[in-house]
Amino acid sequence: MRARTRRTRAVAGLAALLALALPTGCGLATAGGIVPEAELAGPLDDLAGELEGADIAVGSKNFSENILLGKIVLILFRAAGAEVTDLTNIPGSNSARQAHLQGQVDAMWEYTGTAWISYLGRDEPVKGEQEQYAAVAEADLEENDLVWLPPTPANNTYGFAVTQETQERYGITKLSQLSEVPAPERTFCVESEFQNRPDGLPGMLRTYDVPLGQATPRENIQVYQTGAIYAATAQGECAFGEVFTTDGRILALDLAVLEDDRSYFPNYNISLVVREPVLEQHPAIADLVEPVAAQLTDEVLLELNAQIDVEGREPVAVAEEWLRQEGFVE
Repeated sequence: MRARTRRTRAVAGLAALLALALPTGCGLATAGGIVPEAELAGPLDDLAGELEGADIAVGSKNFSENILLGKIVLILFRAAGAEVTDLTNIPGSNSARQAHLQGQVDAMWEYTGTAWISYLGRDEPVKGEQEQYAAVAEADLEENDLVWLPPTPANNTYGFAVTQETQERYGITKLSQLSEVPAPERTFCVESEFQNRPDGLPGMLRTYDVPLGQATPRENIQVYQTGAIYAATAQGECAFGEVFTTDGRILALDLAVLEDDRSYFPNYNISLVVREPVLEQHPAIADLVEPVAAQLTDEVLLELNAQIDVEGREPVAVAEEWLRQEGFVE
């Protein structure tokens, strides 16, 4: 295939100048960045040039995993011939969502549970990953003209992690075994919001037969900032730490996530969400993304996230290296 030298409207160095007007009057600033050149390869080779003439703005929220995913599709879209605008790293989920709804962003990765509860205003999660995805996809298309492409196997939901030592001491691999841990030793590190939400810690403990204030003493609960929980758990300050299940610090600190064997936590599978008019005009977007999304498992994201959050690598470098290693680009 011929090499491409195509102008990419990435906004590195211009982030401070970028302001996309929102109804609130607030500016939408992003970090942006350079989008590497690549050529499609392997299972995507036949899609070379399929996005010639397309002009696609890709956004993301401002945390490592979502930025990484945004960079992945920016590289893919550019390799397929599109002009791309890098609007990754939008501060705040609500700002990112509004930019998407208003057409300032054409494509962005989103989480099924977040959209269902926070954006679409539904009270109860839908049991089952595919069922939750189908419900979100139908509602967001009908209400907002947003198309959810097939989700990743990765499910970045809540969980509880333990050290290898704790796991061996109690022989525990799943949350239904919490009741087998002596009550004085059944200690938890959680963030403040999770401690108080009905669908957070209190509901989880009830579901697993160790209700708060009864089987689990209130003094067993320690509250931390989200980022501090991982280290506190690894250092033995509590037996069970609240985590996000694809966070790279789980891998780096050699923690083990307990199985949610009664399916208490909502599903947070990840899909690329595209504005319907954009996808109708450029259906190759779906063909490009589907085989890539299928490779994004919990294990893969744990490793990639660790490279960013633990090793300090740039998301775009991690994204490009992974795409090349998997044979999607060259």
